[in-house]
Amino acid sequence: MRTRPSKPLAPHAPAALDSIDLAILSVLQEDGRLPNSELAERVHLSPSACHRRVARLEAEGVIRGYAALLEPKAAGRRSTVFVEIKLSGQTTELLDAFETAVARIPDVMECHLMAGAADYLLKISARDPEDFARIHREALAQLPGVAQMQSSFSLKVVRSTTALPLD
Repeated sequence: MRTRPSKPLAPHAPAALDSIDLAILSVLQEDGRLPNSELAERVHLSPSACHRRVARLEAEGVIRGYAALLEPKAAGRRSTVFVEIKLSGQTTELLDAFETAVARIPDVMECHLMAGAADYLLKISARDPEDFARIHREALAQLPGVAQMQSSFSLKVVRSTTALPLD
């Protein structure tokens, strides 16, 4: 009997999403802890068919995981700061070094490579302005290749969602 060499599990290319897949995804984006039986009822499937579809969506990487969404203020994080960063160069080595270093900063909630005036846009979660000063001094100012930084404090969250539009 021949065996295949073992490969790490990786998501494969997702199949086209039909209206039932989109309904499942929409409901799960609202409540990822919904029991399968209730999810199945809401999308008009049998529980076993619903379970198979969710398992396929997970295996294909359409659903990449589940998480508890925390209220930042309740977790002691009252300040959100957006930081635009311009690098001193654009070499692959510099970009890689910057991205590796920024990924190690726990206060960085998001880091985006940008097109436009800034090279990167970071979303930072801080306890307060003094905490951001510490993050800036101890972490951001130490990032490799930074030529310029501009920080903007969020005054109010007008809209925040984790749900992707599925139309």
